[in-house]
Amino acid sequence: MKIFETPQDLADSMASELKKIFDVVLLKKSKVSIAISGGNTPKLLFQTLADNYKNKIEWARVNIFWVDERCVPPESDESNFGMTYKSLLSEINIPERNIHQIEGENIPYDEAERYAGVLRNNLRLNNNLPQFDIILLGMGDDGHTASIFPDQMYLLNSDNYCEVAMNPYTGQKRITLTGKVINNSDRIYFMITGKNKAKVLKEILEKENGYMKYPASHISEDKGQLKWYIDKDAAALLNNDHV
Repeated sequence: MKIFETPQDLADSMASELKKIFDVVLLKKSKVSIAISGGNTPKLLFQTLADNYKNKIEWARVNIFWVDERCVPPESDESNFGMTYKSLLSEINIPERNIHQIEGENIPYDEAERYAGVLRNNLRLNNNLPQFDIILLGMGDDGHTASIFPDQMYLLNSDNYCEVAMNPYTGQKRITLTGKVINNSDRIYFMITGKNKAKVLKEILEKENGYMKYPASHISEDKGQLKWYIDKDAAALLNNDHV
């Protein structure tokens, strides 16, 4: 676990970490794969990568996927792809074939099936599951991660690579990677900022009674490595032995 003073400090460190991992993986393979999330903290990371790593990373050898997407068109302000395009993709020299977008404007169940095929065709399979080199996750203040919400825990154990989820607060449909695919990744990073995450984060990291009700608590390091990048506001309630 790493704790940072500010979200920008977290973004700076995560960008540096990604550069190091890309360099290591690309010594062994022709391409590196990463699945990314939406939200304010990833947006800061993407802007940092665009500003400081535009010419330091071999973007032509980076395959970008998405952890989840709202069922909206890419020009929507709610689109994870749209945010990533504005903050990163439009600023770097990356081939279009390396950008594996979840097409949120499509019929949801059709798109979940189509995107599963994208994963199958572009990633190595391990344990009969697609395997990312890196996956970046966030966490909601209700403990959800990707678009796996507490009332849809079955998505953690689905045998499908992708599923249609629903935001229980808005009723909006989303496409999400499932728990088995997420946990099959080589390297998993949680990036968590803000005081509104502190209570749930404490319950998960300190394994308080009932913590397994949060989807984020089921992301494991059994098959790879799991790291937590947290700002001081999100870490405010943690015991000293976790800080």
